[in-house]
Amino acid sequence: MNENVLEKLKVLAESAKYDVSCASSGTSRSGKKGMIGSAAGWGICHSFAEDGRCISLLKIMLTNNCMYDCAYCINRRSNDLPRATLSVTELVNLTIEFYRRNYIEGLFLSSGVVRSPDYTMERLVRVIKDLRLVHRFNGYIHMKSIPGASQELVNEAGLYADRLSVNIEIPNEKSLQVLAPEKDFKSVFAPMRYIQQGVLQSAEERKRFRHAPRFAPAGQSTQMIVGATADTDKDILRLSSALYQRPTMKRVYYSGFIPVNDYDNRLPALKQPPLVRENRLYQADWLLRFYEFKVDEIVNDAYPELDLEVDPKLSWALRNPHMFPVDINKADYELLLRVPGIGVKSAKMIIVSRRYSRLGSEQLKKIGVVMKKAQYFITCHELAMRTVNELTPENVRHILIQKKGKQFDDRQLTFQFRD
Repeated sequence: MNENVLEKLKVLAESAKYDVSCASSGTSRSGKKGMIGSAAGWGICHSFAEDGRCISLLKIMLTNNCMYDCAYCINRRSNDLPRATLSVTELVNLTIEFYRRNYIEGLFLSSGVVRSPDYTMERLVRVIKDLRLVHRFNGYIHMKSIPGASQELVNEAGLYADRLSVNIEIPNEKSLQVLAPEKDFKSVFAPMRYIQQGVLQSAEERKRFRHAPRFAPAGQSTQMIVGATADTDKDILRLSSALYQRPTMKRVYYSGFIPVNDYDNRLPALKQPPLVRENRLYQADWLLRFYEFKVDEIVNDAYPELDLEVDPKLSWALRNPHMFPVDINKADYELLLRVPGIGVKSAKMIIVSRRYSRLGSEQLKKIGVVMKKAQYFITCHELAMRTVNELTPENVRHILIQKKGKQFDDRQLTFQFRD
């Protein structure tokens, strides 16, 4: 492999690491005769990050040059850092070489914006088009659509990419104007709308014509930066909820703000990324998508921020003790999902299992219920435990936080002993 290309790879892979929206799930396309690679299953486990995380995709930028000067971005034009640009041919060959060496199974492609959104988007489309048509690459491709790109280019990209995404970045337009005055929500939401139209139109065409081309079969995703502005968790989750109302939006990713530009006084002075807050947002996002919660149940005007000490579901349960205890042997599926310690799988198993016999604590443990949480919010066949109403929410909270801290201490002791 050309040394010049390797140097570019080093620079561009480093620049791409701040984008967390890279999931290879959401589509299944098995191997085909005459083509290389596939996008079947959950991806591959052939390459690893420096911290040991398994990575299935080559995550790279076409260029880290950018015409924008966004305060929160490492690749902003005013930063003095190594710059590199891969040609379309170089990037295509690099992807194929990595695939043939069994390093990767797919591609996650993004780019800084050079000259204009359409110029950059056109080059990105050429990369994935060459991979599909010239090299017959059948693996997973996730491509970042450039805000402000034309509908024609977005429509063409959707024919070759499995997933398209457009990053919102900042959840409030006023805040975006402060940190990235050259951007606006219109340029972000326009390509989102084009992707949605393309996916829905493709679905209709495939109902009439069996072999009609698929458009972005894994849908679209977006990403928001958490902690760069004063926006509350309520603001972020309300926007996420609105996005999930769109039929093609598959994931909203949350990225804890990394203070890479300390010199810019528009940014908060954080010593480290707000990782706990990021984790709580993902948990709340899960409740919106799979647990039938509404945004106002998780965060509202009275509680605009997520509790950093306990997960959002437990926080909701402690604020609503009148909903408990839940009788495991009688409650419907929707109510079971509200119980801390009971997940989607265990709730379904409870519904099935109780048809044959009344369930007790031992059966619940075998089903997978986390009893250290659930025991305060349920009643069952023989469970004799004081519930949240008898102990009070404050005491239950204190007990569970204490248990969590003790478990962490025990793990530390174990690791120290092993060392």
